[in-house]
Amino acid sequence: MNKTAAIRALIEATSADPIVFTTGYSCRIARNVADRPNHFYMTGSMGLAASIGTGIAMSTGKLVVVVDGDGALTMNPGCLITAGALAHLPLFHLVLDDGRYESTGGQSVPSRRINFTALAEAAGYTGVWHVDDLSKFKELLHSELSTCASPTFVHCELTEQDEAGAPPRIEAELAQHQLRFSGHLAARG
Repeated sequence: MNKTAAIRALIEATSADPIVFTTGYSCRIARNVADRPNHFYMTGSMGLAASIGTGIAMSTGKLVVVVDGDGALTMNPGCLITAGALAHLPLFHLVLDDGRYESTGGQSVPSRRINFTALAEAAGYTGVWHVDDLSKFKELLHSELSTCASPTFVHCELTEQDEAGAPPRIEAELAQHQLRFSGHLAARG
């Protein structure tokens, strides 16, 4: 499975749940697959997707999906402790692990030496999975997104490269993007 296939599967498995996409290619791919008001594209603040998602889930009490990267999580593993300490936090935390800081030149990330699932489990996440197969990933999305009521963590090991390359950068006015996303959250009440 590659990053585009994983993001496409996630978007197809969701509809109105807020999704926070980490910086770099993940947000660019997501916008290219389907640009929706419930998508928050980080265009900075690498390492803070889970922190932002945790805050949204805390303030709304609704399921929030976070699409994180291996490099971003490596920069801020403390976010696991915060989310894991909140037993009733409806957070679905997905980490896409390709072993590279892809959007900054493909530098290596030591993610294959890090047991992300063990970290999430030790931090208190109640559901923890590792997956590297697209069909199993889709099954997991179907079963877990509909019932997620506590911190859930999925380490998605990407074993294939994206063939198409990266979609263009997100050039939208950040203030307009924030208003669209905030409007979506307010409408969900």
